Amino acid sequence: MTGECVCGNVTFAVDKPLVGAALCYCKRCQRRTGSGVSVTGLTQPGSFSITAGEDSVKGYEPGDGGFNKYFCGNCGGHLYTSHPDNPDILAIRLGALNEDPGVRPLAHQFTDYAAPWFPVPDDGLPRFPERLDWSKMDLS
Repeated sequence: MTGECVCGNVTFAVDKPLVGAALCYCKRCQRRTGSGVSVTGLTQPGSFSITAGEDSVKGYEPGDGGFNKYFCGNCGGHLYTSHPDNPDILAIRLGALNEDPGVRPLAHQFTDYAAPWFPVPDDGLPRFPERLDWSKMDLS
């Protein structure tokens, strides 16, 4: 799988299937995207690489235990997020992909923070008031 930022300066590849995907309704994602939800796909450790434009990748590290956010410094296009203490836990922004990721969202997370103008849909997916615990998900 390949992906890129809006201007195409930063490109990346994921060489193994994604573990799964989730929809996030936290305030940080709302402010980061300017929308009510963000969709990310969890990668397998070591499967993600920047293939061009690495010098343009900028990051925001909140320092409060929240995941670090990475984006293109030229266009602001969101690329990926990683765990602050374990860089093997890395999730890509599905909207940055060039093709179908082969997974669909498995759950809604941080639902307690959903914007009143963008409620969490009643689609049968599990809901987590805070962060999703991937160890409790059926990934088969």
